[in-house]
Amino acid sequence: MKKFTTLLIGCSLALAGAALAQQPDEQPSPDKKKGAADKTQAAEAKPGAKDAPKSQGAAARQQGGAANAPAPSKGQKPDAAAKPAASATTDTNVSGSTAPETSPAKGDAQQSGKEMKADAKASPSAAPSAAASTGAAASVAPADQPTGQAKAAATAKKPDPQKVQQIKAKHAEFRAQPRPQQVPAVTFQQNYRIQGSDRWQGPQYEVFRSYRPERHDEGWYRSRYTRVELIGGGYYYWNNGYWYPAWGFNPQNEYYAYDAPIYVGQRAEPPDRVIASVQATLQEMGFYRGEVDGLLGPLTREALTAYQSQQGLIATAVIDQPTLDSLGI
Repeated sequence: MKKFTTLLIGCSLALAGAALAQQPDEQPSPDKKKGAADKTQAAEAKPGAKDAPKSQGAAARQQGGAANAPAPSKGQKPDAAAKPAASATTDTNVSGSTAPETSPAKGDAQQSGKEMKADAKASPSAAPSAAASTGAAASVAPADQPTGQAKAAATAKKPDPQKVQQIKAKHAEFRAQPRPQQVPAVTFQQNYRIQGSDRWQGPQYEVFRSYRPERHDEGWYRSRYTRVELIGGGYYYWNNGYWYPAWGFNPQNEYYAYDAPIYVGQRAEPPDRVIASVQATLQEMGFYRGEVDGLLGPLTREALTAYQSQQGLIATAVIDQPTLDSLGI
């Protein structure tokens, strides 16, 4: 029994010694551990043999988002710390030449530009121009340009005062003649109102706003007005700077080219002379292309409207005080 116990103890010691003898061979040496660690780090740092970062741009690219990182090659383990991303730095390639890389913001802008170009080809009016997409400033019209009557007055062509005086002198003895074939006569209308006169604001237009044609006999006019004259085929009476058609004064002489007061000023010049001077002045300025006949016909009213609009005046198509003052007649 004692021998058996001794034998068991000896076997146990022998096995323990054999185990201790084999243990140093199974553990790698420190040099081998270091080499294995270097290989592991190199394998982890390699995303691909050709795509490894080779400049200072590698650190910036490693901070990019996973959306811009290249897909790992077959058999390669994805490693977020080793994946390159797009950066705004400049990488140096193997041959030493430099090529700028596109930052995420610039890349997005270029991508948007490509999309807009594609949309422009599909629909010309859908996308802005290339200059607008790159931030080019568009030309803007000045905001302080005058409009309407103010603009017309700012660019108005004024009549030559010396020429106007020559025209007036030329027509000092002018006498108009009725021309019903060229300028048809108007007829008396009891409820007639000058068209648009209700919109003419100002005291200088009050005569036209309040004008209502009336028909009376010769005695009625003689008892109220000191001057009643036959002018251009019809009788007119003068009242406070204006000549008015004297409807009914003489039914045999009622030729009127237009039913409205005619402003001539306080000197009471005959209306046909004033009309002739106005026609000649507007003709000189290029507004009137008819004959100087001393009749307030359609062509004369059209010329008056054009001149009044250009001068920034109310377009009355009649001879009123603002128009006569503007012409210098």
